[in-house]
Amino acid sequence: MSLKFSRILIKLSGEALMGDQSFGHDRSVMLGICQDIKEAYDLGCQVCIVVGGGNIFRGSLAITMGIERTTADHMGMLATCINALAMQSMIEQMGIPIRMQSSIPMTAIAEQYIRRRAIRHMEKGRIVIFSAGTGHPFFTTDTAASLRAAETNCKAIFKATQVDGVYSSDPKKDFGAQKYSSLSYKDVMDKDLRIMDTAAISLAKENKIPILVFNIRKRGEIARVLTSGGEYSIIS
Repeated sequence: MSLKFSRILIKLSGEALMGDQSFGHDRSVMLGICQDIKEAYDLGCQVCIVVGGGNIFRGSLAITMGIERTTADHMGMLATCINALAMQSMIEQMGIPIRMQSSIPMTAIAEQYIRRRAIRHMEKGRIVIFSAGTGHPFFTTDTAASLRAAETNCKAIFKATQVDGVYSSDPKKDFGAQKYSSLSYKDVMDKDLRIMDTAAISLAKENKIPILVFNIRKRGEIARVLTSGGEYSIIS
C-alpha cells in the first residue's frame, strides 16, 4: 500500500490518553491509540511520537497555585515522561521495538535526546517517543513536536485532536462551525485558530513540514490518513 509519507511525527495531547475521565489514563483508550500507531508502523512508515502531559499536570494550573512559571513548566515536562513511559510499555508489549528519549537527562529510565541516535533508531525499525518537551520552560509540547519533526527530517506532523480536522470554531459548541480541508500556515496564524501555538506553526512553516489534523478517537484513522484516506485537514 502506497504511503503519503515515509516518516511521520505523531503529536498526542495528554488529554487524549484519559478518554472521558477527568484525570489520568484510560487503559482501553490508550491501547486503541497504541494499536493505531502499530498499524502505521506495520505499513512500513517510520514513526516518532511527542506526547503532552495535560492529563496529569498543567503548568497553567500550577501558576494559579502560586508556583512560578519555570518550576510549573518543569513539572509539566515530568508529566510527559510518565505518559511516555506508559505508552512505551504498551507499544513494546505489542512486539514493536521502541525507545524513549528525554530532553531532560534521566538516564535510569530514558535515553537522553540525541538527534542522530533518534534518526538511527527509526532507520533500524524502532519507534521513538520524545518526552520532556523541548527541555526548556516557556515552550509547549506542540513546539517540541515541530522542533523534533524538523530535527529528525520527518515528512509530516500528524496532530491528534478530538475532531476530524480544523474548524473555524469549536464544532462541539458551534454547530455552524466551518471545516477547512486545507489551510496555509499563514491562514492558521491570521485566523488565530489555535490548533498549535504560533511557535509550532512557524517552525513547521520554516521547514516546510505539513501538519495533518485528524480525530484520534476514530480507530484506524492514522493508517487511513497515511494511505490517502480518512478525514483530516492539512496545513501546508
